Amino acid sequence: MKLYEITFSPTGGTQKAADLLTEALGGERIAVDLTDRAADFSAVAFTPEDVAVIAVPSYGGRVPAAAVQRLETMKGSSARAVLVCVYGNRAYEDTLVELEDAAKQAGFRIIAAVAAIAEHSIVRRYAAGRPDAEDAKQLQAFAGKIGEKLSAGDDTQPEIPGNRPYKKAGGSGMVPKPTKECSGCGLCAQKCPVAAIDVQDPGHTDKDKCISCMRCVSICSKSARKVSSVMLTAAEMALKKVCSDRKTGELYI
Repeated sequence: MKLYEITFSPTGGTQKAADLLTEALGGERIAVDLTDRAADFSAVAFTPEDVAVIAVPSYGGRVPAAAVQRLETMKGSSARAVLVCVYGNRAYEDTLVELEDAAKQAGFRIIAAVAAIAEHSIVRRYAAGRPDAEDAKQLQAFAGKIGEKLSAGDDTQPEIPGNRPYKKAGGSGMVPKPTKECSGCGLCAQKCPVAAIDVQDPGHTDKDKCISCMRCVSICSKSARKVSSVMLTAAEMALKKVCSDRKTGELYI
């Protein structure tokens, strides 16, 4: 059995949650980065004995479209899959059920699903520092139950919450822009998961391609990319009521 960790994690929160879960499952991990727009995901093939932890962030209650498109090109070959959606302490809505459909389309068998919390990628004060020690303990406990199911050869599929049709996808409208500190190094353009930033002119971002994942903001060593402070304040106020109380992870098995 090989253990694959398939992640779409532009700012690292989803990766942290996935790492905690897969580390607790044990064994050597093979990483597949769904944010790598240059990768040929159709060449990624599995066997029925393999296990894949597929982790994505929840953007407005949906899976990022790029993650769905890339996942669906893989050859799941009835490998067992553990689905993970990571959200910023608001809600994950239809994320898990959409991920379930994409994984099945790729040929995976779903044996478990997890909803986890990480620091909000845009309004970072919400769920700041998460996943934290308490989250880690919970994810390790989830991994223990998943491991027991795998060892027992139990391939029953859990009931996963969500709606079909999914809620309407909508962008946040927050497109990061360079500040005067920008040196034009182009790292943000190279690492953008959806090629929204012009490689020749990093100062230009295609707002129709941008998914507001905030990778360009998080990786800039000069902190030279930012979203509108007015829009950020508005988002912070809009999320205050739903994001202030600490939410905990959930396991479907």
